[in-house]
Amino acid sequence: MKLALIGVGQAGGKVVDALVRYDAETRSGFIGAAVAVNTARADLLGLEQIPPAKRVLVGQARVKGHGVGADNELGAEVMSEDVGEVLAALDAVHSHEVDAFLVVAGLGGGTGSGGAPVIARGLKRLHTEPVYGLALLPGSDEGGIYTLNAARSFQTFVREVDNLLVFDNDAWRRSGESLETGYAESNAELARRLGVLFSAGEPGREVAESVVDASEIINTLASGGVSTIGYAAAPVERSASGLFSRFRAAPTTTDDGGATNRVSSLVRRATLGRLTLPCEVRGTERALLVVSGPPAALSRRGIERGRTWLEDETGTMEVRGGDYPTDSSYVAAVVLLSGVTSVPRIKELQAVAIEAQRDFHERDAASPERLAALLNTDDELDVLF
Repeated sequence: MKLALIGVGQAGGKVVDALVRYDAETRSGFIGAAVAVNTARADLLGLEQIPPAKRVLVGQARVKGHGVGADNELGAEVMSEDVGEVLAALDAVHSHEVDAFLVVAGLGGGTGSGGAPVIARGLKRLHTEPVYGLALLPGSDEGGIYTLNAARSFQTFVREVDNLLVFDNDAWRRSGESLETGYAESNAELARRLGVLFSAGEPGREVAESVVDASEIINTLASGGVSTIGYAAAPVERSASGLFSRFRAAPTTTDDGGATNRVSSLVRRATLGRLTLPCEVRGTERALLVVSGPPAALSRRGIERGRTWLEDETGTMEVRGGDYPTDSSYVAAVVLLSGVTSVPRIKELQAVAIEAQRDFHERDAASPERLAALLNTDDELDVLF
């Protein structure tokens, strides 16, 4: 599946940078275009994989390239003013060259949380291809303002995109790990999962037994709402070695017990293990399974068993799946769960948003009373003098 990536804010730019690096290292070819957008010049300069011509600095008239801090209202304002510049950076991307757009943003800061929904809205207005979002939730130890920004932005972002993939940093940070180290590892992990998923529809050196093309991914994400991704991998021995081993003929599938059991086990581990957004898998609206690895290690029987197990585990009959042969030393299973509903982290964010809205209305209602009190005080002062 060919994607046009738009990284918004510091976190969004770094994730897109990691995805471009993964695409180049694996020669997957699933990225059709990549753009980074920010209000802070320094953040754009820190990117390594995205060409300078595809780094867009917005809000210069308002913030002079210094960023918007954690003010997501200001982030939304400046993005609304300059969204034309962002869309112009994608002018070279023709509709037939990409299957979808993916807007990536961290929802804790100001630029990503405020600007990502604005960009998604602009893309949907101009293009008929699906516009997906990838939301990075802040850790709970980053501060209250970041959680509040995420709570506010999440509701808007999920409305503006056709489906919102979510990565919860709070569930992935290890105890005692620094923010910088933790985020770098999380970005690499996220790039690996997304890379295997979206590479599946792109042509490779080997022909898949059951092709997972762009339409399969689009149909899975057509449920809308929120999605999460699971991943599991296991090393395998290469059947041939040497300089020309990759060009030797090899069986496309094996159905021996070892390969079948390995694939079935990986599907279970990917689904019940560490998801990008922890949730209850029962009640998932749609699901997609992709198994990648050396052709000889991809068991069709194992994939079918995995799909059947996914149907039972999630409670949905809309489970798609297939294989993606690669020249690698491991077998990996990626599970996309689309339209999940039982998500504790999302309920927590919704509670924060409701509480913040209640506080806002209370302050708003109290304003006339405070104004009247001040006016009465002024009247009394006039009398005294």
